[in-house]
Amino acid sequence: MTIRVLIIDDSAVVRQIFSQELARDREIEVVGTAPDPYVGRDKIVQLKPDVVTLDVEMPRMDGITFLRKLMKHYPLPVIVVSSLTAHGGDMAMEALEAGAVEVMCKPGAAYTVGDMSQELIAKIKAVARVQVQRTNGATAAAAPARLALTHTTDKVVAIGASTGGTEALRAVLERFPAEAPGTVVVQHMPEHFTRSFADRLNTLCAMEVKEAEDGDHVIPGRVLIAPGNQHMVLRRSGARYFVQVKSGPLVCGHRPSVEVLFTSVAQYAGANAVGAILTGMGGDGAGGLLKMREAGAVTIGQDEASCVVFGMPKEAIKCGAVEHIESLDRIPERILENA
Repeated sequence: MTIRVLIIDDSAVVRQIFSQELARDREIEVVGTAPDPYVGRDKIVQLKPDVVTLDVEMPRMDGITFLRKLMKHYPLPVIVVSSLTAHGGDMAMEALEAGAVEVMCKPGAAYTVGDMSQELIAKIKAVARVQVQRTNGATAAAAPARLALTHTTDKVVAIGASTGGTEALRAVLERFPAEAPGTVVVQHMPEHFTRSFADRLNTLCAMEVKEAEDGDHVIPGRVLIAPGNQHMVLRRSGARYFVQVKSGPLVCGHRPSVEVLFTSVAQYAGANAVGAILTGMGGDGAGGLLKMREAGAVTIGQDEASCVVFGMPKEAIKCGAVEHIESLDRIPERILENA
């Protein structure tokens, strides 16, 4: 009997390569491919494969979330094949805990295509008859509450500032290279001023700088400035980040609020983020930065000597939210080396 395999990966090139390589073995039949977990779900029900290969970073739903759902409702042998597993053990462990029977690196991470295909074929044959147990109880119940992946290719930089922040932000962002990680910023400013501020920074910085619009993607090379009188929050679709811009009550006396942004970054990016709190009056953002640190993010606070007003960083330092206290001229370097 041939082993029926379904390939789920958002890359058309990867789907084609895997299909071609697996077709070389007469004991394996690729019965279908899918560009994301939603299509994959339908094809699993329709085609009833014996084994699924699954990527992690995909649109609409990431592979780990899909794997948890699959193991709960339709368990079968899954081999996670991702470039992320080359970054260390955390992603591999997360995949195995979610129900994967094997984890592999994609070609280019640790394998040539030929080496990878031979190992993948061997693993498919080894796991094809494995009886995978349906997950339930504590593990399954806890899974939906996790909003951040252990590791994503693209990182998020989140910065909050107030009094003195316009020049502090310029000093930081001017030193970011064109392909620096996607950056989200709350600077306390009135409505209509933030667009001019973003446009000015856009002429000075290598990155694209724009006033955020609802649904904007957080991608390398782009800085999104929260619009005046609107909150900005980070969200995630699959392994890709975007922002929501919305109204709401004042938080810590502000709209936009650094606290709101940082809290959402803690929830949806977790350890895949770097947070920096710059000069400003009051305590907006301290609690959110603490949540970021607790979620595994690297957190930075501007030191007193380089602040116009040592209010926001002081409160963040006082509550234990700041991992690194740096002068303004050291902050860009500290952000980039951790992003």
